[in-house]
Amino acid sequence: MNDSIFFDRDISWLTFNGRVLAEAAGANVPLMERIRFLSIYSSNLDEFYRVRMPALLALQRIQKDRTADTLYMQAASIINAQQVKYGSLLTGDVIPQLADSGFRFLYDEAIPEEILPLLSTYFFTDVAAFLHPVLLSSVEEGFFPENNQLYLAVIVEQEKKNKLFLVNVPSTSLPRFLKVKQPSIDYIVFLEDIIRANLQHVFPGDSIKGAYSIKINRDAELDLQDEYEEDLAEKIEKQLSKREFGFATRFLYEPGIPLRYLQAIIDAFTLYKASVVEGGKHHNLKDLAGLPVEGAIPEYPSWAPTVDAISEGTGTLYEEIIKRDRMVHTPYQSYGTILRFFNEAVIDPLVTEIYTTMYRVARDSRIAHALISAAKNGKKATVLVELKARFDEANNIRWAKQMKAAGVRIIYSNNALKVHAKVALVKREDVDHPYLGLLATGNLNENTARFYTDHILLTAYQPMLGEMNELFNFLSKRKKPDADDQISFKHLLVAQFNLLQGFLDLIQREIRNAQNGLPASITIKLNNLEEEVLINKLYEASTAGVTIQLIVRSICRLVPGIAGRSENIKVKRIVDRYLEHGRVFIFHNNGEEEIFMGSADWMNRNIYRRIEVCFPVYDKAIRDQVREIIAIQWSDNVQATWIGEELTNTPVKEQGPRVRAQERIYELLSGTKPLTNEEK
Repeated sequence: MNDSIFFDRDISWLTFNGRVLAEAAGANVPLMERIRFLSIYSSNLDEFYRVRMPALLALQRIQKDRTADTLYMQAASIINAQQVKYGSLLTGDVIPQLADSGFRFLYDEAIPEEILPLLSTYFFTDVAAFLHPVLLSSVEEGFFPENNQLYLAVIVEQEKKNKLFLVNVPSTSLPRFLKVKQPSIDYIVFLEDIIRANLQHVFPGDSIKGAYSIKINRDAELDLQDEYEEDLAEKIEKQLSKREFGFATRFLYEPGIPLRYLQAIIDAFTLYKASVVEGGKHHNLKDLAGLPVEGAIPEYPSWAPTVDAISEGTGTLYEEIIKRDRMVHTPYQSYGTILRFFNEAVIDPLVTEIYTTMYRVARDSRIAHALISAAKNGKKATVLVELKARFDEANNIRWAKQMKAAGVRIIYSNNALKVHAKVALVKREDVDHPYLGLLATGNLNENTARFYTDHILLTAYQPMLGEMNELFNFLSKRKKPDADDQISFKHLLVAQFNLLQGFLDLIQREIRNAQNGLPASITIKLNNLEEEVLINKLYEASTAGVTIQLIVRSICRLVPGIAGRSENIKVKRIVDRYLEHGRVFIFHNNGEEEIFMGSADWMNRNIYRRIEVCFPVYDKAIRDQVREIIAIQWSDNVQATWIGEELTNTPVKEQGPRVRAQERIYELLSGTKPLTNEEK
């Protein structure tokens, strides 16, 4: 029985990744999708070591009790158990199924003699140009193993002495896997194994005594103010500031490497405080998503997104928005409507100004191209670009420079002002409708829109958009909100202004209704639920008799089922072909239901240290549709699991018809008949 009223956030996140791993084991999941889930699990775990482990390691050094040490050990134990399951799934299930489909995936096995000549040719024509061997005993000035990149630690006998070299595996420049077609079967070979098989050409005349793969995970330079309360964050920052260059959180090595060479690598790169972990022969299995077998093994059939009806007419999207609000549900519905919102601004003679936030910019962003064209057409375009969108910093900066060069006004975030809101505003020379707006639950990114489930509202409701205009005016000042900033938000809930109090008031109203004997319920869908003030308020509502349904994809610190505290709260998690990403908040309000959507998870960083925007849904048709979508998700008894009081993922086994939420939602939004077994 869990004795705490809060789950630990890191342990909760690891159980989410365990749920991803369970999907990779699903007997009814097509083989290609299982491989993709293995890839996602591996990618998630790497991010955990880059983002969370630095903080856990620092906590060990600053806390005086054993809590931090116990937490670190618990996390390590969970990861180890998951890794054992991962290896068993890959070698005992997935690889044999690939063989049955005509692919021999050479995972941790010798390369057959028959294909060695072909691999040698590929090595000389494609691989050799990227190799850069480094002698460990005389490490070149400035050399340091790149974060999360693969290397071979090669023991070479030269002049009767064994020397240790690091040879890079250029998987960022070349495909990680090579498919070698043979008459009876196709071989799939790791890039590092191609290099291993040709090391005699890298060290001609020398004797190769061994070659072992290694990888170093380093911290992601996380903004600790985003992760912890300020006093604790400051203490952790001080610990991290003491680190040697390239603070490592995990050093992963292949079994069998002689201990003295393992220690030599640790000494050379000051890896003393990293988790030294014996892994398998091959690392970075997030690359499995690129296994060259697509189209030849079973995968989910494509669900073509619904194309907006206005694209077939002669009118404009702006004319339609002025008539009524519209909402796009990605990826079930085409993202073309969102692109059109920006594209029409480029050529509409009434448009004078465009404002938008960009948190994670697409690699070849058509939205950014539209903003560049708008600026060139003499329109005022202003973009708030987040510089510290984790792992997307370089791409965001590249696009910001291009837009700025074209005349777009770029406002960069800073430590005092981190903007996570997903909003855009168009100003037009129209007396009745001077503003048109876009408010979303996810990034304005056409790439992620293909597999993230999100909701984007397009509206001409002037009172709400007037508030958005005030918000953009404030954000242009690039300063942290304070008591002197008196923006009166009556429609929007904006973090650091009224969002926290707004949600507390909405919950309190349900509490009053329950206490007065009226129907009272709350339904919330989030990615992460961490912030203790809001969790405690939900506990208070549960105690008062409010029925609470939560759909939380990832981190969940709320403990359901505690007698006298959370017995009226149930929590589900859904993992399926698309990544659940939308945030939806539904309050019963004694039958006068209120629905909010937006960018804000209930985490400390979202509530206290970022600018987030949540918006009400006023259009009745859209409200009915959103309510139906969430009801379908709550009814899921195929892909959903209960999050139990012991932080378990318990499959939903309710009686009744089979409900797989994502396929039901696709049927609903596309207007298609129920999918056949082949289409599912």
